[in-house]
Order: sequence, then structure tokens, then C-alpha cells
Amino acid sequence: MKNEELKRNLTSGNHWLRLLYMVLFAILLEIAGIVMLAVVVLQFLFSIITGGPNDNLRRLGDQIASYIYQTLQFLIYNTEEKPFPFSEWPESDMEDLSGYESAEEVEAEVVPEGGEEEVIELGSEEAAETEKGGGKE
Repeated sequence: MKNEELKRNLTSGNHWLRLLYMVLFAILLEIAGIVMLAVVVLQFLFSIITGGPNDNLRRLGDQIASYIYQTLQFLIYNTEEKPFPFSEWPESDMEDLSGYESAEEVEAEVVPEGGEEEVIELGSEEAAETEKGGGKE
């Protein structure tokens, strides 16, 4: 019985077709790894130059990570669903932060150097009194 089952498995086209898909996805996985490395390096350089991460690179990195996960799930037989290009490209779960401003604009008075202006700490009780006109003289 075991020999017949082995012979049937060896002659089954499904196993050999899956092997071809696995080789294809192993190659695509290597390419995705190289692209992910490029995203990591670019994100690092961007954060050094601008002081923060690039939202587009964050989303791309998240999508590539999801693709790598889907590909590995297929390669280790955890799923029969073939990843991209046989299914949709994974969407990013990262929140879109590109529309947000990183700082709030505040009106301020320019004080010339050497000027003897009173320095007011924001958030202190004296600052609140000074703004109301009830500050200490």
C-alpha cells in the first residue's frame, strides 16, 4: 500500500506544479529581500537628513514585509493561496501620516539681541497672569 501511494504521489502533476511555483516564489522572495534592504537603507538615510521617517517608505516596507510573510506561508505549506502576482498586492496597515503637520505654527515676537525683555515660561502660572495683564511689576 505504501509503494502504491508513493508512486501515485510521484506521478501526481499537482506536486510537481507546486514545486515550480515554489521555485518561482523562492526567487521572488530573494528579490523582495533585496528591495526591503534598499528600503531600510533609504529610510535610515532619510531619517538622518530630515530627522524623521518617510511615510511612503514606511508603507512600502510594510507591504513588502506582508508579501514576504505571504510568500513564506506558501513555501512552508501553511497556505495554498499563491501570493502576488497570482493574488492582490498586500495593502499596508500603516496609518497615513503624510497629511498631518509635524508642528503647529505659532505667532511670536522677535526680540533683538541685548534687549531686556522678560522671559516667560509657557505653562507657568506667572505666564498666564502676565498675558491677562495682571503680572508682577
